[in-house]
Amino acid sequence: MDAGIAGRNPAGLGAASWIAHLERALGFAVDAVAAVLVLVEIVVLLAGVIARFVFHSPLVWSDELASMLFIWLAMLGSVCALRRSEHMRMTALVNKLGPRGQALLDTVGIAACLAMLAMAIWPAWEYASDEAFITTPGLGISNIWKAAALPAGIALMGLFAVFRLALRSTLGNQVAAVLLVGAIAGAFWLARAAFEDLGNVNLLIFFFGVTAVCVLAGVPIGFSFGLATFGYLALTTSTPLPVLVGRIDEGMSHLILLAVPLFVFLGLLIEMTGMAKAMIEFLASLLGHVRGGLSYVLIGAMYLVSGISGSKAADMAAIAPALFPEMKRRGAQEGDLVALLSATGAQTETVPPSLVLITVGSVTGVSIAALFTGGLLPAVVLGIVLCGMVWRRYRHEDLSHVPRTPRKQVLKLFLVALPALALPFIIRAAVVEGVATATEVSTLGIVYSVLVGLLFYRQFAWNQIGRMLVSTASLSGAILFIIGTATAMAWGLTQSGFSQSLATMMQQLPGGAMGFLLVSIVAFAILGAVLEGIPAIVLFGPLLFPIARELGIHEVHYTMVVILSMGLGLFAPPLGVGYYSACAIARVNPDAGIRPIVGYMFALLIGILVVAAVPWISLGFLR
Repeated sequence: MDAGIAGRNPAGLGAASWIAHLERALGFAVDAVAAVLVLVEIVVLLAGVIARFVFHSPLVWSDELASMLFIWLAMLGSVCALRRSEHMRMTALVNKLGPRGQALLDTVGIAACLAMLAMAIWPAWEYASDEAFITTPGLGISNIWKAAALPAGIALMGLFAVFRLALRSTLGNQVAAVLLVGAIAGAFWLARAAFEDLGNVNLLIFFFGVTAVCVLAGVPIGFSFGLATFGYLALTTSTPLPVLVGRIDEGMSHLILLAVPLFVFLGLLIEMTGMAKAMIEFLASLLGHVRGGLSYVLIGAMYLVSGISGSKAADMAAIAPALFPEMKRRGAQEGDLVALLSATGAQTETVPPSLVLITVGSVTGVSIAALFTGGLLPAVVLGIVLCGMVWRRYRHEDLSHVPRTPRKQVLKLFLVALPALALPFIIRAAVVEGVATATEVSTLGIVYSVLVGLLFYRQFAWNQIGRMLVSTASLSGAILFIIGTATAMAWGLTQSGFSQSLATMMQQLPGGAMGFLLVSIVAFAILGAVLEGIPAIVLFGPLLFPIARELGIHEVHYTMVVILSMGLGLFAPPLGVGYYSACAIARVNPDAGIRPIVGYMFALLIGILVVAAVPWISLGFLR
C-alpha cells in the first residue's frame, strides 16, 4: 500500500480508491494512444521510404504528418513518463537521506513539477491559439492540430502530478511540499523588482542557482530546466512567455528526433527476438576460452548492439543477463562486471545510431550521415584501451577447466548469428548510400528485425508488443521533454548575451584549439555527470560548436570528443546516472563497482585524449 493511502480514515480511503481507479483508467487511455502513435509513425515513415525508393513517387505529405503526430507522441510520452516516474532525475544526493527524507523530497519534486506546469499552461494555450491562423502546406489544415499537443500534454502532466501527490504521499508531506514550493515561488515573485537591477547576475541566480538546487533535490531534469527558464523570462524580462513555448515546440518536434522513439523500439525488438543473444553466443564461442575472454565479449557485444538500438539502457539490458551468469561462474567479481558494463556504456556512446549523435545533428546542424560514419572508429579506440585494462586484470586467470569451443560449433553459431550481425551494417549502409534518412532507416531496421524474428529465430512474443510500445513512448517522452526545455533554456541564454560572453572567454583560452578541446573534455565530463548527455549537448552544443569551428576544429571531430567526454561523466560514480542504471540492470550494489571502475575510467580518459589529439580517428572515413 502506498504511504499516502496508509493510515487514512474510511472516508479518506474511499476517496483515495476512487482517485486510484480514475488514475488507472486515464493512464490506460494515455498509454494506449501513445502506443498507437508509435505504431502509426513507423507505418507513415516506412510508407514514405517505399514510395520514394521503390515507386519513385515521394509522398509530399508524409513528413508533415509524421511531424504533426510526433509532437503529440512526445507530449503524451512525457505524460506516460511522469505517471511511471521515468523522467530523468539525479538521485545521488537524495538516496543518501533516510526513507522519510527521501519521501519528503520526492513530494517536493512533484510539487515543483506542478509549479512549472502551472507557469507553462496558459502560455502554451496562447501559443496554440496563435498557431490556429497558420495553414500547413502539405495537408492544408490548421497548425493548431499540431500545437494543441503542448497545452494538452501540459494539462495531463499536471493532472497526473496531482494524482501522484494524492496517492503516493502522506498528508504531512503534501502540506510541507506545497508550502515550501509556494513560499519559494512567492519570494521570487516579490523580489521581481530587485531582479530588474541585477543584470547578468540573474543568469547565475536562475540558470545556475535554480537549476542546480532543483537538480540536486531530485526534481526531474526537464522540469528543472523549465522552472529556471520560465522564472528568468517571467521575472527579469518582458519577453512574452508563448515565445518560450514556441522554442520548446521547436526543440521537441524536430523531425530528426523522430529517430529517438523508433530506435528505442528497435532496441527492444532485438532483445525480444533473440538477435542480441545470438550475437553474444557467437562472440563467446570465439573468445570464451581466452583469459578475460568474456570481458572482451562484453566489450565487443556492446559495440555491436549499440549499432542497432541507440539506447544505452536497452543495450545493457540485452547483454548483461546473457553474459553475467557465466562470468560469475568463472569467478569474476560482480563489482568488476558492473564496472566494465558501465565503462562499455561510455565507450560506445558514438556508435551509430546513438541517440546523442542524432540529438547533436538536430541542435547543431551537423550532418547525421557524417556523424554516423565518424562515430565508428573512436569507439573502437576506446574499446582497445578497455581491452588493455581487461588483459592487465585477467592475465593470470585460471581457465584450465574451460574447454575450447569446437570449430564446427563456432561456425554453426556464426551462421545463427549472421542475420543479427548484418543489421548494424544494413542500418549504416542505408543512411550512407541515401536509401533512407537517419530518421527513416530505423523503420527498415524494425521491419528487418520483425521478419528475422518471425522467420529465422522463430522467437516473437506478440503479447509483449503493447508493453514495448508504451515503454518506447515513455522513454522517448522523457528524452524529448528534456530536449524541449533545454532548447528553451539555450535560447534564453543566447538572448541574454551569455553565448557571446562564453565565446569570447573560450576563444581567449591558452593553447588554441588543443586548449579548447582539453577544457571541453573536462567541462562535458562534469556536465555529463550532472545533467546527463542529451540535456548537456542541447544546452551547450549551440553555444560551443560555433567556437570550435572558428578555432579550426572539424565539427565531427569535436562532436566525438564532446560525446565521449559526456559518456565518461555519465557512467562514472558518484554522480553518473548511467553507472546506477548499469548497477540496476546487473542487480549489483553500486558500492561494489566503485573501486574496480577507477581503472576503466582512467583507460577511457586516455582513449578520449587520443581521439582528441588525432582528428583522423574521427574524420578518416568521411567522404
